[in-house]
Amino acid sequence: MMRILVSNDDGVHAPGIKALAEALGEFAEVLTVAPDRNCSGASNSLTLTNPLRINRLEGGFVSVNGTPTDCVHLAIRELFDQEPDIVVSGINAGANLGDDTLYSGTVAAAMEGRFLGLPAIAISLVGRKLLHYDTAAVFAARIVKGLLSHPLAKDQILNVNVPDLPLAEIQGIRVTRLGARHKAEGMVRMEDPAGREIFWLGPPGIEQDASQGTDFDAVANGYVSITPLTVDLTAYSQLSGLENWVKNI
Repeated sequence: MMRILVSNDDGVHAPGIKALAEALGEFAEVLTVAPDRNCSGASNSLTLTNPLRINRLEGGFVSVNGTPTDCVHLAIRELFDQEPDIVVSGINAGANLGDDTLYSGTVAAAMEGRFLGLPAIAISLVGRKLLHYDTAAVFAARIVKGLLSHPLAKDQILNVNVPDLPLAEIQGIRVTRLGARHKAEGMVRMEDPAGREIFWLGPPGIEQDASQGTDFDAVANGYVSITPLTVDLTAYSQLSGLENWVKNI
């Protein structure tokens, strides 16, 4: 039986992870290991100065006082009797489109699975009301089943974004590239009850590149977006130019 590790960045009690674990549990053995709190925006951060503790919850869920990356690393190394076949991260409460992937703990959890040699998928629900986790769960299950006959390349993960629509209203699946956002808006300056200055991150930038072929465009038109992401960040096309530049400094 297929063994699947499920994780996320919204926390072990988030509705998305429950929907995902339930859908995958219909055909696989699922272990769900996730942060004990919301860790959105944690990216690939690790906990290095405090010990990690686990708490086994009802339904086979495990909470960890760490980041999404901690959860996946701990689960694969310590909590599975046999290594899982795949890591599935999500269902995220909100988009992971374009530049979002650099900050996303959902994508980072999948990436950690890839670092440890496993195929991995990150899946997110895109919308404001976030009513249709069941739709995203259906596509998560379809994609995972597809990997049984068509495995992923070893140097990539799949970043999946699903419109927040009823299943019957989804137009299909598109393979896309990452779009891009304008730079983020400014910080929000406030005062705490003691009159001390505090700051909140402002809203993310609006779409800058949402042209045809991007993940932004696909989701806006009712399609599930699947973007392959590579773990190797090297800008290979720039290597020769950089070598010439170095000679002149």
